[in-house]
Amino acid sequence: MIHSLIEVLRTLNQLLTAGIAITAFSLLIYALSFNLRERVTRSFATILACVTIVSVSEALSSVAESDFWRELWLRAEWIGIAILPAAYLHFSDAVLTTTGRPSRGRRKLAVRIAYFVSLGFLAALPLSLLVGPLVNTSRPAPHLQRTWLTNLFTVYYLLLSVVAWVNLVRAYRRTITKASRRRMGYLLVGSLAPALGSYPYLLYGSEFAQDHTLLFWLASVTSNVVVSFLLVLMAYAVAFFGVPWPDRVVKRRLAKWILRGPVAASTVLAVTTLARRAGERYGMPYNAAVPFAMVGTMLLLQHLITLSAPLWERILMIGSDHKDIERLQAIEERLLTSGDVRQLLEAILAAICDRLQIRQAFIVTLAPSGMETLIPIGDVDFLDKPNLAGEVLTQVQLNQENSCFEWGEFWLFPLYAENTAERPLLGLIGVKHPSEKHLDPEQAQALQVLVERAALVLENRYLQSEAFSSLEAFSPQMEWIRRLHARTRYDSSASFVPTEALNADLPPSENIARWVKEALTHYWGGPRLSQNPLIRLRVVQQALREHGNNPTNALRAILKRAIEQVRPEGERRFTAEWILYNILEMKFIEGKSVREVAKRLALSEADLYRKQRVAIEEVARAILEMERQATGEGQPSSNPAHVPE
Repeated sequence: MIHSLIEVLRTLNQLLTAGIAITAFSLLIYALSFNLRERVTRSFATILACVTIVSVSEALSSVAESDFWRELWLRAEWIGIAILPAAYLHFSDAVLTTTGRPSRGRRKLAVRIAYFVSLGFLAALPLSLLVGPLVNTSRPAPHLQRTWLTNLFTVYYLLLSVVAWVNLVRAYRRTITKASRRRMGYLLVGSLAPALGSYPYLLYGSEFAQDHTLLFWLASVTSNVVVSFLLVLMAYAVAFFGVPWPDRVVKRRLAKWILRGPVAASTVLAVTTLARRAGERYGMPYNAAVPFAMVGTMLLLQHLITLSAPLWERILMIGSDHKDIERLQAIEERLLTSGDVRQLLEAILAAICDRLQIRQAFIVTLAPSGMETLIPIGDVDFLDKPNLAGEVLTQVQLNQENSCFEWGEFWLFPLYAENTAERPLLGLIGVKHPSEKHLDPEQAQALQVLVERAALVLENRYLQSEAFSSLEAFSPQMEWIRRLHARTRYDSSASFVPTEALNADLPPSENIARWVKEALTHYWGGPRLSQNPLIRLRVVQQALREHGNNPTNALRAILKRAIEQVRPEGERRFTAEWILYNILEMKFIEGKSVREVAKRLALSEADLYRKQRVAIEEVARAILEMERQATGEGQPSSNPAHVPE
């Protein structure tokens, strides 16, 4: 009975050791993926790498079939053990620095000396000085023999662990806010995991373990369970250091990764191992149940994680923010993308053709620069002719009071935004006359309903774009606030950090080119120009005085100046070297349609769009260069919304 229990505990210990290795490696990947510039994250990644080496080596040595491989893996384990004390001290120093207690030179010097000493111990490993040969006993587990240098390393290991723990206690005492103090407490407790789970205690307790085998395996299993929990707890606390994301985002990302990574992988490994060993017990070393168990467990776990996601996400976001998060998620699910709008309009246009029994129809959506989207049904090649948008818009203006008017062989139905004060024209539907040119009441009613639905779809999209433009205007402030939040999580004195210090870390915005495109699209007026985030650039703010404190005129002038920087020297021509400037001038300044510009420059529309993207990037680059000059020449900005270099 006792022997069977020991075998069960041995197997369970092997699975838990492998689980720790998987967890440490998974958390290492997670740490390397986010905010690696943070010193706390880098030092924590070093600790995880050491724990991974120790756990993987221990797991492989426990299943090795020969003494050679068993000794090899037990020696490899000491690579992580030797580096771990220095990494632990490095981590504690980084945490203490984050709380507003930077090193005056002594802690940094101690960390460097610790790494140097650890490398010295590591150099003694191949010479069998750090640890001796294999002690291959069946009870309770094989281990290496200790030497005089092992005793010295143990003192070094304990000394650095105590010093690191003292640094973490100091960091805990320096935190003030309730949330930061709670997380620092988690870190303080979780940091026990590396010290508890990495050192091979059989070096000093092998005789006791042989006499009390059952107690040894019970302690080993319990220790591995505790270490697994503490490792995750430590990773949770570290995940908040230096990241500008809200707490709910950090929690959700880490929880999702732990469930889909360590939990899923460890469970699959455990089920596969048990299936294989069950087969071996009945004389089938490898059976079909092994791959089926592996694949089935993985699929089932992923399905359960997906189904339970709303539950555990709600648990992570308990509090007053829960309703706000639900609103954001609902908005995300209900948003209409450009593809969604096109699909809806295509379906409406097809329904019109089916109901009226016609073969030609089209929907055009409009933008200030001209025709934006064309959705045709049937042969409508005649719509490719130049000046089509201008001709159609002229007809619409002449028939503003009519909900429908004739245009050649087509009926045109203007689509307006009814729920806005300006009531802008969003597009129009063109329907070829039916053969009899008369509609029965049912067809007329159906046509009216479908036209209203098309207008509603475009209006929804229009309102969304207005909302997005408003949000983009606040994005610099939001980025600044996020960075301030990250700085003040564990150091309240960071609230006094100058605005320039927070802005200095910001790279050139990835949205600059998109903002430039939106501003050029509404170059002669519109919300994408008047509410554009580029207005908050220093170079635009400096231009306000020259344009009567009108932000729109100032931004328009900066855009014009940037476009002129793209212009080659000499007289304007329609050659290859002038193509970028000509696209900017004709499409955005002169307001010509895509077809007109493409025809004038002898380009296909697809090629024109590619060249246009390059031209916009050149304008964005020119604006950023002007911003660098303005920032270098001006006084430090106090505007948190300033977009830096």
